[in-house]
Amino acid sequence: MVVPDTLRATRDAYDAAALTYAQLFSDSLRDRPLDRAMLGVFAEAVSAGSAGSADGADGGGQVADLGCGPGYVTAYLGELGLAAFGVDASSAMVELAREAYPGVRFDVGAMDALDIADGALGGVLSRWSIIHTPPPELPAILREFERALAPGGHLLIGFSASEGADRPTQVFDHSVAPAYRWAPDHLASLLREFGLVEVGRMVREPQPDDRRQFQEVQLLARKASVGAV
Repeated sequence: MVVPDTLRATRDAYDAAALTYAQLFSDSLRDRPLDRAMLGVFAEAVSAGSAGSADGADGGGQVADLGCGPGYVTAYLGELGLAAFGVDASSAMVELAREAYPGVRFDVGAMDALDIADGALGGVLSRWSIIHTPPPELPAILREFERALAPGGHLLIGFSASEGADRPTQVFDHSVAPAYRWAPDHLASLLREFGLVEVGRMVREPQPDDRRQFQEVQLLARKASVGAV
C-alpha cells in the first residue's frame, strides 16, 4: 500500500511523540465528564442496535476506535460493555497500547484503507483522529467509515470547531503535526453525503485553562438501516 505523504509525516511525528503523549493523556477522561457522557451515549446506541438486530446486520456490536493512540479510550469503551478494538497509523502508539492493555486488540492501520470487512462494525469512534487530514482527503476516510459500518451502526466523531459559517475549515497550530478545525454543520453535511445522518451533537465551550480556546464538537451519526426510506 502506498502511504500518502501527509499520513507518513503524521505517523512519523506521532511515533516520535508517542511516549510523551501517552504520559500526558492516559488519564485525561477523568477530568472530562462531558466526554465520558458522550462516550456513554455512543455505547448505549451501539448496544441498543446490537440487541435489536437478530440477523447480525448491526455488525455484531464490534466497535473500532480509529486513531486510538495509546489505547485508553479503547479500553474505556470495553468498560462500557462494548467489544472494542483500536487502530492507529503509529506503530509506536499501538505498541504502547498493547503493553498497557494486553487484553485488548490493537492494530496498525490507516483510516482511508481499513482492513475491516464491509458492514463488520456496530460502531466507529473517531475521537479527534481526523484533525490531521487535509480537507480534500477527508471524503476517502468518511467513505471507509460508512463502508465498515453495518446498516444501523453508529459513528461518534470528535473535532475542534472552526469559527464562522463562511469558514468550513481552518488550519491551527498543533504541537505534533499540522491540523484542521471544521465547521460542525459543514462536517455534518459531509457525513450525510456518505449516508451517515446526524443523531445529535455535543459542543464543549473552551475553558479558561484550555491551551487552545476552541469549541470541541462531538457528532453522533447513524448509518441508515436496510430498507429505510
